[in-house]
Amino acid sequence: MADGKTAYDFELVTLKGERFDLAPFAGRPLLIVNTASRCGFTPQYAGLSEVWKRHRAEGLLVIGVPSNDFGQQEPGGAGEIGAFCEANYGVDFPMMEKVHVRGPGAHPLFRWLAAEGGFFARPRWNFFKYLIGRDGQLKDWFASPTKPESAKIGRALRRAIGSKEV
Repeated sequence: MADGKTAYDFELVTLKGERFDLAPFAGRPLLIVNTASRCGFTPQYAGLSEVWKRHRAEGLLVIGVPSNDFGQQEPGGAGEIGAFCEANYGVDFPMMEKVHVRGPGAHPLFRWLAAEGGFFARPRWNFFKYLIGRDGQLKDWFASPTKPESAKIGRALRRAIGSKEV
């Protein structure tokens, strides 16, 4: 935390083009995931939806952030992405507009996440997951193959939320 920032210092834009400032969510844990509709990991939307349903009453906010940075697996526009997620996976957690998550054009939030987590925390494919604690700091990150409903993520979520439930 060399720069003194937290995740709550950033903002995104929703698929509907609306500003999505993270500051109002200060004190809530966040699970931020870079997503794509045409990826082998796309079925993880179902697990993310389950995690969201299970833990949102405890304050967890799941945020999907589409990116076309890996294998051109998110070529569609906002409307197409939203319709796909809702129709195929019943996604009702906040989905943001498509952004770059790596390289010089990466969204500032993803640059911050990479700096906080170190070299290996930089997204290397779709469905990298970042867990932010109630203090706004990066608590853990999970590579693409780690399923949202995995025991590993479950333990990390319980610590971040302060919950005993799996």
